[in-house]
Order: sequence, then C-alpha cells, then structure tokens
Amino acid sequence: MDLFLELFRATLPAAVPILLAALGGLYTHHANVFNIAMEGMMLIGAFCAVAGSYVTGSWMGGLLFGMTGGLLAASVTAFFAVKMKTDEFVTGIAMNLLAAGGTTYLLRQLFHVKGAFVSPRIEGLPVWNIPLVQDIPVIGDIVSGHPFLLYVTFIVVFLVHFHLFHTRFGLRLRAAGEESRAVDAVGISSDRLKIQSLLLSGALCGLAGVFLSLGYVRLFAEDMSNGRGWISLAVIILTRGRPIGILAMSLLFGFTDGLGFALQDSMITSEFTQMVPYIVTLLALYWYSREKQKRNGKQVNTRQQAGMDKEAVAV
Repeated sequence: MDLFLELFRATLPAAVPILLAALGGLYTHHANVFNIAMEGMMLIGAFCAVAGSYVTGSWMGGLLFGMTGGLLAASVTAFFAVKMKTDEFVTGIAMNLLAAGGTTYLLRQLFHVKGAFVSPRIEGLPVWNIPLVQDIPVIGDIVSGHPFLLYVTFIVVFLVHFHLFHTRFGLRLRAAGEESRAVDAVGISSDRLKIQSLLLSGALCGLAGVFLSLGYVRLFAEDMSNGRGWISLAVIILTRGRPIGILAMSLLFGFTDGLGFALQDSMITSEFTQMVPYIVTLLALYWYSREKQKRNGKQVNTRQQAGMDKEAVAV
C-alpha cells in the first residue's frame, strides 16, 4: 500500500514540468511555429532558477531568474525563426545544443563543479499543505504537501484554455497559424503574433525549469531536463493542442516517471527504469499514428461514396 501511495504522490510533481512546457508549446502550436526548443528553454530556466536562488538567497529570485532565462531563450529563437526566417527545426536544435553546452560551461565556470550543483543557499519553492484536504486519509497524503507551483500549474491549464479559445488574442493567434496571409491582409502582423507565442512559450518553459530545479529537487544537474521538452512536444501532438487533454497526458507520463523510480527498488536495473517514460511515449505515438490512419481512411471512403452517389443521381 505504501508503494502505491508513494507512486501516486510522485505522479503529480513528475507531471508538472511536462505540463508547463506543453502549455507553453500550445501557443506556438496554434501559431504554426514548430517549436522544438522547449527542451533548451526548460534547461536554461532550471539553471537560471538555481543561480537566482543561490545569488539572492530567495526562491522568489530563483523564480524570476528562471522565467527570465526562458524568455531570453525564446527571444533568441524568435529572432532567428520569425525575424530572420531561418528553418524552425534547425533553430530549435541549435537552441537545445546551446542550452546543453552553455549550462554545462557556466556550471563549471561560475560554481566550479561538474555534474551537479548543490548548496544550502539554494532555497526551494515553498510547500503548501491544503487545509482540510491534508486531513483526509490517502487523498491528503497524495494531494497535499507539494510545492505551491504545482497547484498554480493546474489553474494555469484552465487559464490557457480560456486565453486560447475565448479571447480575441487567442482567435488572432489561431488565425495566424491557419492562414497568416489572411491575418496580414487585415492589418494584423502574423509575425508579431508568432513572436508573442514564442515568448509565452518561453515563460512557461522557464517556469517548468524552475519547478524542476527548485521544486522537484533542489539542485541543478547537467542535462537535468532529460528529454522532458521532447515529451511535451509529443503530448501536444497526441492531444492535438487541447489543454485538458494535455493535462491528462501529462499525468500519464508523470505516472510512468514515478513508476520508473518505484521500480528502482526492485531487481530491475536503473537504466531500464529510466527508459519507461520514453517507451510509453513511443507507444503513445504509435497509437496516435494508427488512429490517424484510420480516420484518414474513413474520410477517403466517405468522399468516394459521396462521389458515387452524385454519379448515380446524374445518371
């Protein structure tokens, strides 16, 4: 029972970095910007969060530094991908490589350590114990006592949904993604909307990095994003850009991440348990591809049947 309790409790914090990055990626997804730089934005946000908390001695400093780091990474990506019209895929790969190499270099130059940086001066995110809920058996143990950013993230899901599908900005952003020339023709800059989508993505990916280095753990390690940005991209594709679906898929991947940690206490090697979330990602993508092929097949059959009906009527 204790094992399952710990597994479900670990699911929530494990899901938050994926969820925040995927919510940020939603903006670029609907703006038709292929943003694969979320991995790098998250990693830069994690490094800046630890550096900010270490320098200021405050979690608030870490939070601000982390979001700023994500915004700076997004600004660079926006400059090249939108302003200079470079290939989005190449730009994203370059940003991810820059983040991996740059954070490793700064870790060794600024803090004179290799691998991971841990210090008592790094202040983690405050933990919230939810009144009344914390006293409920089992549920209180699972839901209560997490860093406050976890609870804020679940609220952000609904705010992002409202922002994208129930505001003028969201309508214009989605229109720019579907037909940018039509948006430009009515006097609205599609490039500006795409830049704004990247900045929003950078801010949320920066927050994902903050949670990763100040909430999930309280340290910075080289390449600690560990593919979560790529999983976030897969989640967006699987859910076709729907915030509520992203919440469900993020919880699923958070569960597999927690399952990997739980299996480390068994006879299974740690290398295999670390593969569990990525195996699930591949299986989910396979399922999505098969379902998409079935839908396309049904659409083709429907069109053929409609054409045959028209020919029959004409005869």
